[in-house]
Amino acid sequence: MWTYYPDLLAKPVPRYTSYPTAAEFGDLDTDHYRQALRHAEGDVSLYIHIPFCEKICFYCGCNTAAAGRRQRLESYLAALHREIVHVASLLPQSARVRRIAFGGGSPNAINPDDFQRLVDALFFNFAAPDPAISIELDPRTMTREWAAVIERVGIQRASLGVQTFAPHCQEAIGRVQSEDCIVQTVDWLREAGVASLNFDLMYGLPGQSMHDLEDSLQRTRVLGADRVALFGYAHVPHIVPRQKVIDDSNLPDQRERFAMAEMGYSYFATHGYAPIGFDHFARPGGDPLARAAFEGKLRRNFQGFTDDPSDVLIGLGASAISSFPHLLSQNEKNSGRYRMIASQDHLAANRGIRRTADDRYRAAVIEQLLCQGRAQLGACLMREGREALQPFLDRGLASIDRQWLDILPEGLPYARTIAAIFDGYRSPSSRKFSSAV
Repeated sequence: MWTYYPDLLAKPVPRYTSYPTAAEFGDLDTDHYRQALRHAEGDVSLYIHIPFCEKICFYCGCNTAAAGRRQRLESYLAALHREIVHVASLLPQSARVRRIAFGGGSPNAINPDDFQRLVDALFFNFAAPDPAISIELDPRTMTREWAAVIERVGIQRASLGVQTFAPHCQEAIGRVQSEDCIVQTVDWLREAGVASLNFDLMYGLPGQSMHDLEDSLQRTRVLGADRVALFGYAHVPHIVPRQKVIDDSNLPDQRERFAMAEMGYSYFATHGYAPIGFDHFARPGGDPLARAAFEGKLRRNFQGFTDDPSDVLIGLGASAISSFPHLLSQNEKNSGRYRMIASQDHLAANRGIRRTADDRYRAAVIEQLLCQGRAQLGACLMREGREALQPFLDRGLASIDRQWLDILPEGLPYARTIAAIFDGYRSPSSRKFSSAV
């Protein structure tokens, strides 16, 4: 179905969970963030970052640390509570929180009672009439007590970091978890009322064969995942030092990665899932993500593809990113410095970028290409991108009709590469992003 063109995948490209990407962030005057909060009227979404895990995986590029030191964890949660109060006090009375997402790290690295207090603080300080709540979970540290608090809070969406069911691949990336552990977690979550369950899977892992990947896909389907995110492992030890533990001599090459991505797409597309882009999948019918894709309302933010229509996402916690129409801002990344800033009732956002009209225009084009597979280009972008688009047009991966650019079905694995043509910041440079496939 797909044809492998190595020359079109030679350059790493961003995942475009924002535009401009976080790679373009610089020092930010905190007052810009304060003013953005004061003008955040209407529906808003919250993201709460818990930068702790019970066990640190070798592959992980997230801002996270081991949760073993209780004093450090308690200090972080105290600072997070202070930030919640401070940020909520700056929002206008018309602001309404419609969605709350907990990520990390692993939110279930903290005590269930601490999580309950965190949720209570959000509802006490923000106007949040019946928001949709989602959470990322590590099956290795899932407990019955955690399932109980998930049911009590009313969380309906959860995402499990599964990655692979192959034991030798799990050992290679430092994430050993038995199938029984995952099955137990699924059972607990379903009993707790979680209606939408996502599995994060990976291809391109050390020692991973096509059979290993297919086996993981089958087990995921049998366990009833409502959504699947199938990511290619990005081996960038110069950016993520903990990846130096991984033996890179045993990684699948680019052609093998391409074949794995194609197999994953074909498997889910023929086993009851609707493709979302080329690496996400959702069961059609009742799933909001599949419905948003079908209705042309799919969006993209720092959690990836989403059905969240809000233009305002407020990030809370160390390294959390906030998104406003005219501003992207990021909290202090270092957990210790974040605790010091937030505990003194200062806003923690200190990096980011103010978005120009050109940024917003390009952001809309890139988002439309990745979410809907087509975008209308103005005369300026058409002239700017025509030469770079030609190889994709010549090979039947994309087409242009007047000012409409369409990514054809054969061009799906090249979507990020095509979108990157309209990235005004991506002049030739040595900056390293992940592989497009």
